[in-house]
Amino acid sequence: MTTCHTQPQATTAFPHPLDPLSAAELTRAAQLIRDQFSWGDDLRVETIDLDEPPKHVVRAYTDGTPIQRIARFNIYRRGVMGVVSGKFDLSSGELLWQVFREDARAMVAIEEVLQIEKIVKANPRFQEALRRRGLLDHLDLMCVDPWTVGDFGHVIEQGRRVLNCFIWMRGFPLDNYYAHPVEGLHALIDVSTLEILKVEDHFEANGDYIPVPRTPLNYDADLLKSFRPPSAPLDVVQPEGPGFRVDGHKVTWENWDFRVGFNGREGLVLNTIGYTQDGQRRPILYRASIAEMVVPYGTPERSHYRKNVFDSGEIGFGRLANALTLGCDCLGAIHYFDAEVPDVFGFPRTIKNCICLHEEDAGLSWKHTDVRTQRVEVRRARRLVISSISTIGNYEYASYWYLHQDGRIEYEMKATGIINTSACHPGQPGRFGTEVAPGVVGHIHQHIFCARLDMEVDGPNNTVVECDTRALPLGNDNPYGNAFLVEERPLRSEREAQRDFDFGKMRYWRIINPQVKNWVGRPTGFKLEAGSSVQPFTHPDSPSGRRGRFIQHQLWVTPFNADERFPAGEFVNQSNGEEGLPNWTRTDRPVDNTDIVVWHSFGLHHLPRPEDHPVQPCVICGFKLMPSGFFDQNPVIDLPPATNAQSCCV
Repeated sequence: MTTCHTQPQATTAFPHPLDPLSAAELTRAAQLIRDQFSWGDDLRVETIDLDEPPKHVVRAYTDGTPIQRIARFNIYRRGVMGVVSGKFDLSSGELLWQVFREDARAMVAIEEVLQIEKIVKANPRFQEALRRRGLLDHLDLMCVDPWTVGDFGHVIEQGRRVLNCFIWMRGFPLDNYYAHPVEGLHALIDVSTLEILKVEDHFEANGDYIPVPRTPLNYDADLLKSFRPPSAPLDVVQPEGPGFRVDGHKVTWENWDFRVGFNGREGLVLNTIGYTQDGQRRPILYRASIAEMVVPYGTPERSHYRKNVFDSGEIGFGRLANALTLGCDCLGAIHYFDAEVPDVFGFPRTIKNCICLHEEDAGLSWKHTDVRTQRVEVRRARRLVISSISTIGNYEYASYWYLHQDGRIEYEMKATGIINTSACHPGQPGRFGTEVAPGVVGHIHQHIFCARLDMEVDGPNNTVVECDTRALPLGNDNPYGNAFLVEERPLRSEREAQRDFDFGKMRYWRIINPQVKNWVGRPTGFKLEAGSSVQPFTHPDSPSGRRGRFIQHQLWVTPFNADERFPAGEFVNQSNGEEGLPNWTRTDRPVDNTDIVVWHSFGLHHLPRPEDHPVQPCVICGFKLMPSGFFDQNPVIDLPPATNAQSCCV
C-alpha cells in the first residue's frame, strides 16, 4: 500500500542558509521589487531565487542561528527589451546590487504562452492561411504552440523578444492534437507587444499542401476503448515506516545526509551531500543539479531548423514541475516536499507534492558461497530516491537522484511524453525523420543535459584525473598479448579539462582529493562513469551550435565561481552564444587541487520509432558517481543478514 509519510518539519524557527525561499520570503521580495521599480501592471518577474551564501558561511553555520537571507531576481518590463538583475536583503529591504542587461531576453513564462494562442487564432492572416487549407471551420480546435527561436540573424527579430508558433489541430476537445500537425504554417509573435510580426505559409506559392493527418491516436483513459487485464497487485509496504528522516529540508538516510533545494530554473537541487562511516562525516558533493539542457533537431526543412530549445534556460524546469500523485508517480512510503515559485507577477505559487522522497529495493547488494564450507552470505540492497517531474510542452522530463548504501550516487533522466510531430504525405517522411503513423513524422533529435557537480570529495580542494585503458604492444612487456592497464593523467587547467568520452579507451574520470589518502596510500576519490555520452551533430559554429557549445565536450572542469551557474550563460533566450563555458574557460584557469566544478554533458540520441507514439515510453539516460578509493573496503560488508518474511513461493 502506498502511503504519504508525514514527519516533523524543521526543528528550528530559522531557515538553513541553503533552504529555498519560502512563500513569505517570495512575497517579501516581490513587494520590495514593486516598491523599487515603479512599473505598475507592466512589471514582469522571470525568477526570484535564493542567493546562496558563500561556502564558508554555510560550512560554519550552526542550526538555530539567524542568518542574512538574500533574494536574487531577474525582472523585465512589459513592452521593453532587456532584463534587470538584482539582489535584495530580505531583512533590511536594502537593494544590494542591480544591473540592467539591455541585450538580454527573459525566460518565457507559461502565462505568456497561454495568452498567445487566442491572439494568433484571431489574426486575419492566420485565418486566411487556414482558409486556403480548407481548415477555417476548425479554427476553435487549432492548438498554437510557441517555440523559442534562437538567433539566426533575422532582421525582423532584432531588438525584440519573439516566439515562433507551430500549429496542431484537435478533432474534438480531448483529442491528442500532436497526432494532427498542420504542416508549414507558422506565426511569429513579439511576446512583449503581442504583435503578430509574420504569418508564414510555406506552401502558399505552390499550393502543394500536406494534408493534416486525421487518424485519432489518443492516450487519455476516457478515450481508450479497451485495456489489457490488470497486472497482479505489487505493493510496497513498510509497516514500520521509512528508513529516512526529514528535518525541514535536511534528509538523513542510512549513512547519507543532504539538503533538498529547488528553484524555478533548475528545479530539483541536492546540497551538501555527505556520507558518515565510523562516526566520521565525509563530504562528497557541495551542490548537484541539472543546470541546462538543449534539444537540437536534425532537419533543415521549412521552419523546423529553428527547433533548438533550451528547456531549462528558456522555460524553466522548476517553474513547470508537476504536482505528483500518490500511488502513481511514486510508490511506497512517500515524503513529499512542496515547492514555491513566483508567477510572472511575482506572487508565490505553491507546487504541492513537487519532490518525492522514498526508498526502493535495489536487488542484490553482494553475495558469496564458499564452495568448501557451502556457507552462503547474501545481502540485499536498497536505495533512496529523490525525484521531480516537469512538463515542458510536449515532453515530460522525470529527474531521479539515487543514493545507494554502498556510496554510489546515480542520476537518471527519464524522458516521456509526446514526441514533437510534423506532417508528411503518407509514405514520404523524408530523410530526417520516421513516419510514426500514417502522415505523421517524428524528426531525429537529441536531448543533451548538463549536470553541474560542485565537488568536495573529503574537502574543498579536488583534482580531476583522466583514466584511460591501454593495451601494451606485443613485445617484452606483453609477450602473451594479454597485457592492458589504466593510465592516469591529472587535468590541471580548464582547456586541458575539456574532454570527450572515448569508448576505445574505456575512459572515465576520477575526482580525487590529493591531500587525503586511503589505507593503501592512494588519494580518495569518486569516479564519473559517463554511460550516456552523446556525440553532438550540430555544427559548433552554426546558429544553433554556438548557443550550446557545452555539448561539444562531455567533460568540462572550472574553478568554482558563484556567478558561473549555467553552462550556456545566464540568459539563453535568443542568446548569441557569447556566454557560458567556452567563454569562461578561455583564460585557462588552474583546476588542480582547488575548489572545482565538474560539468558533465550526457543525454539521448533519438530517431523516433512508431512505438514512441502517441506517448513515448520512458527512455532513460544518466551517469554515476562511484566511490573509487574513497573507502578502504566494501562499505556495505556490515549490512546485517536478513530474510524477507513476506516473500513466498508460488
